[in-house]
Amino acid sequence: MASLIHLNPAARDYTYNAPSGAEGGTDEHTVLAFHQTLPSYNETTLHTLPSLAASLGLSHVLVKDESDRFGLPAFKILGASWAVYRAVLSAIDANNGQQNMTVPELGAVARDRGLSIVTSTEGNCGRAVARMAKYLGLPARVFVPAYMSEGTRRKIRGEGAEVLVVNGSYEDTIPVIRREAADREGERVGARRGPRGYFVEGYSSMLAESEKQVPELTGGKPATHAIVPCGAGSIAQAVVQHYKGAQRQEQHGGAAVMAVEATNAACLKASLEAGEATDVPTADTIMNGMNCGTLSTLAWPVLREGVDASVVVADHESHAAVEEMKSSGILAGPCGAATLAALRRVCADPHARSSLALGSESIVVLHCTEGSRDYQIPS
Repeated sequence: MASLIHLNPAARDYTYNAPSGAEGGTDEHTVLAFHQTLPSYNETTLHTLPSLAASLGLSHVLVKDESDRFGLPAFKILGASWAVYRAVLSAIDANNGQQNMTVPELGAVARDRGLSIVTSTEGNCGRAVARMAKYLGLPARVFVPAYMSEGTRRKIRGEGAEVLVVNGSYEDTIPVIRREAADREGERVGARRGPRGYFVEGYSSMLAESEKQVPELTGGKPATHAIVPCGAGSIAQAVVQHYKGAQRQEQHGGAAVMAVEATNAACLKASLEAGEATDVPTADTIMNGMNCGTLSTLAWPVLREGVDASVVVADHESHAAVEEMKSSGILAGPCGAATLAALRRVCADPHARSSLALGSESIVVLHCTEGSRDYQIPS
């Protein structure tokens, strides 16, 4: 049987240097300051699991719990809000897209211009985009694949968006929204627009928060390891860029990053093994937010250089981790709980454990990206 862990030892020495100049990104403290201006901003909880840490021979296991972010059950609103904000700024050409307008001010200008938002989604991201459109007071059209449940569609409509169904997969919705935005250029803004990965930048607020929270629970020590779900790769890219960033390494040293995937959608592991971006066929999984057979072209170069290990887990392992987290008072969905399943898999493998330097001094942060939701329990 093929190994379910791919180790990438070269990542140990990788340093991420953020772009500079005109194409430079936005630092995470600026992005966090933006998020703090939004209605119902909340710093999500960082839980500590001392019994689990002791049983695995680790110093600390911490869980960054994204089950209630702006009242939504997942981390996606962080990326969606920043991406929509920057896309709308760019669409109205406000000071060349610089972030110097409040959300109410931007919404007023955008409404005067008759702008609307278009996007596509398999679930949480579309709802998050619709929420940001509501903050701006703009209409939103969200294109979804036919297999999306009616319950999920209702939640998106509940944010005030129009939901339109496309026959086929999520990938089939993408050309539809491109045509939709292009047909009325200047009136409709694609939520994925923007050359510098605004979704990825938006996710950095979660990391800025946890960097402050970790020392409060560890006697002043920073995280040494992080585990993150990987679907198309954007959240994993954000985690690598943070923990392998030059400034973070200078202040705290680096941290090893492990990405977890579902057995039925392990495109990162296949890509790392091949040494090039590699698509894989996908099949049903309870970790449906990770059900991606193609990596983001923006994420792949960063993941190739900076992910220390790709770990694959099965549905039954993710479900067991959901139940284990529940017993500790953490209401996680299968994607979020998969990080715990990955930690258990790596700790049970002596070679992987040694290669990743997991030991009695290790402080591991599990990025639990979604809250509890209904799914079919695997047999």
